[in-house]
Amino acid sequence: MRRRTLLAAAGAAAVPLRGPRAEEAVDVALVLAVDVSRSIDEDEARLQREGYRTAVSDPVVVAAIRGGMIGAVGIAYVEWAGIEYQRTVIPWRRIATQAHADAWAAELAEAPRASLSWTSISGAIRHSRATMAECPWEATRRVIDVSGDGVNNSGPPADRERDAAVAEGMTINGLPIVNDRPTFGRLPPVPLDDYYRENVIGGDGAFMIVAEDFESFGVAVKRKLIREIAGRPWDGPIPA
Repeated sequence: MRRRTLLAAAGAAAVPLRGPRAEEAVDVALVLAVDVSRSIDEDEARLQREGYRTAVSDPVVVAAIRGGMIGAVGIAYVEWAGIEYQRTVIPWRRIATQAHADAWAAELAEAPRASLSWTSISGAIRHSRATMAECPWEATRRVIDVSGDGVNNSGPPADRERDAAVAEGMTINGLPIVNDRPTFGRLPPVPLDDYYRENVIGGDGAFMIVAEDFESFGVAVKRKLIREIAGRPWDGPIPA
């Protein structure tokens, strides 16, 4: 009942929600699920984390957050590799101001990083579903954001976990990173963007943005975050 009341209020309100009730809610509960398998080297891992740090703390992204009906988002940051490895690096943080975003970026900069073999998108989605269940705030939308440079090669099929998340009312968006290096001596069986489209993304309004390489990853993350936070394609300026 409480969730239905919040959704009705969000649809009817013309101004952002403020006051004590706003502290119990977010516009979006967002799990960032980030690939740290062995196909990603140290330089690429640095670019990947830096992309998320600069994206979340970018003033344009913060402006998109503040422009929501409630004016806040919840973010949890997860890293994953094979089916045996998923780790919540930063648990749920509520981002409502530039100071919150800067503090989140600083926390990610200090977090240790591991790298393991294999790529289990299914394991990443399963862990993200469990993480979403732990979100301490009401959310008008629940989104899992999967980024990676390879297809599922560990654990159950990715689309099985995708379908389970969608059945629970979540949306899964994708950020495939085109990496022309073979994984364990093998190239992906299908183009990575096609694989993500067919097996990873799903749910209401699901989309993906392709990063052509790790150097362009940061810009792709910003574009994607703004769209996820706004709940629609962004018609404002795109950060460089």
